[in-house]
Amino acid sequence: MAVNSGRTLAEALGEGPVLLDGGLSNQLEAQGCDLSDALWSARLLADAPEQIEAAHLAYLRAGAQVLITASYQATFEGFGRHGLGPERTGALLAHSVELARRACGAARRADPRREVWVAASVGPYGAMLADGSEYRGRYGLTVRELERFHRPRVAALAEAGPDVLALETVPDLDEAEALVRVAEETGLPIWLSYSVAGGRTRAGQPLEEAFAVAAGRERVVAVGVNCCDPAEAEDAVRAAVAVTGKPAVVYPNSGEGWDAAARGWTGRSTFDPARVRAWTGAGARLVGGCCRVGPGRIKELAGLLER
Repeated sequence: MAVNSGRTLAEALGEGPVLLDGGLSNQLEAQGCDLSDALWSARLLADAPEQIEAAHLAYLRAGAQVLITASYQATFEGFGRHGLGPERTGALLAHSVELARRACGAARRADPRREVWVAASVGPYGAMLADGSEYRGRYGLTVRELERFHRPRVAALAEAGPDVLALETVPDLDEAEALVRVAEETGLPIWLSYSVAGGRTRAGQPLEEAFAVAAGRERVVAVGVNCCDPAEAEDAVRAAVAVTGKPAVVYPNSGEGWDAAARGWTGRSTFDPARVRAWTGAGARLVGGCCRVGPGRIKELAGLLER
């Protein structure tokens, strides 16, 4: 069952902005977790689930209204390479939802009027490869092949009862089409979020074509971008709203660059919480941060959204 017993997320988006959490991995690292494994934060679903719940709670204390689960890089194939069978993997995917639900439950016990939702993260095929290809796309797979890859874990996450499926950091429109088709089979609400660069998808497609994948899809409650440079967010939001007529979702990263070979971040942060006013003015209704945006920044966003 869903965590929130009041409005649906779609209803809330129809009335104003809703605050997402920030980057899970950076908060886990701040808590002392080692994320050097190829499974990244997904490994902690098996090894240290209490750390994931603690990270969720940190974002709720900062004012987040939506928690994104630790399932971005959790796949049957990825866990299989580490010796975990399908049954155990399915249980871990479900546990990612349960951990977020548990944290939300604690927040609602502290404030029964508080509205909180759980978004089950569905990362792209490239995230399973753990080689940075989620920032390139164009894997050489057909839409049907991508559907077959995504279907089992989407089904496992949906069975656990999140409020919404977050199809996030999608690098190209072929994978977006596959993900939306599979997610629609669950009957759950969906948001679709691309990773973009230079005003195009990571695979180089025009954003107008990419966002059109979500147009007319009843289950898609928001469409937009995440894990992109903050400077790209506003234009992307405007394009998403113009193409689809739907609320936009936007949660850029810190502005630093990811070095896949070195598995580290380079450059400096350019994330300015004050930009949230421009995002919401352009039609964003789900707003937050991605990689390297921590609870402190989410707290700043919460304060700005309350004004």
